[in-house]
Amino acid sequence: MKVISTLSAIALSLTSVFAEVPSLQEEIDAKKTSGRKNADPEKLADYAAGIEAIKTAGVLESSKKKGDEAPDFSLIDSKGSTLTLSEELKKGPVVLTWYRGGWCPYCNIQLAAYQKILPQIEELGAQLIAVSPELPDKSLSTKEKNELRFPVLTDLNLKVAEEYGLVFKLTPEVAGHYSKFFSMEEFYGEDGSSNELPIAATYVIDKNGKIVYSFLDEDYTKRAEPKDILEALDGLE
Repeated sequence: MKVISTLSAIALSLTSVFAEVPSLQEEIDAKKTSGRKNADPEKLADYAAGIEAIKTAGVLESSKKKGDEAPDFSLIDSKGSTLTLSEELKKGPVVLTWYRGGWCPYCNIQLAAYQKILPQIEELGAQLIAVSPELPDKSLSTKEKNELRFPVLTDLNLKVAEEYGLVFKLTPEVAGHYSKFFSMEEFYGEDGSSNELPIAATYVIDKNGKIVYSFLDEDYTKRAEPKDILEALDGLE
């Protein structure tokens, strides 16, 4: 009876902690509203059409989801060290999240929010890993800018993102808008000329390599809530 009482107290404590986690989407929406206040309507229409193009391409239908096995991979981090998913899973569950690049304000908000819950992720016996197609020196800049204390890996040619079914191609209109404020080649090397990027995706992978939580969205302004990630981890046996 005492054990049950103790477990109940722990569960209530964790529920309280999760309830106190700020909403990432609210922060992103505030940034979105502020950034688009004086934006060109034609540009916004092109961005909306770009999202619809991803939906039409059926990217989500072919992507890895909850219940699937997570494809293994080996990638280098921002300092050139190699990290292999299967080796990391021997230590415990992994939260795996993709981001587009350090040029993306929504990605930076997301990564900073996940950094804030890193202590809770680690308390639950897991680790957080971010993946992006941006070059190692760019991912290092992203890591330093957001003061990230978790691995940031480079999937330079999007091969791993392809295995997870996350890759989409920018419409010519969106690519044109992006080119006015940053260079795809500067961030992604020669592969940047393909104008391909990963959709917003976050997974919780158990130690057996099974995906137990997945967040996928064609809309780049939608990201997995920190609270949902923690609850998924807490639900693991």
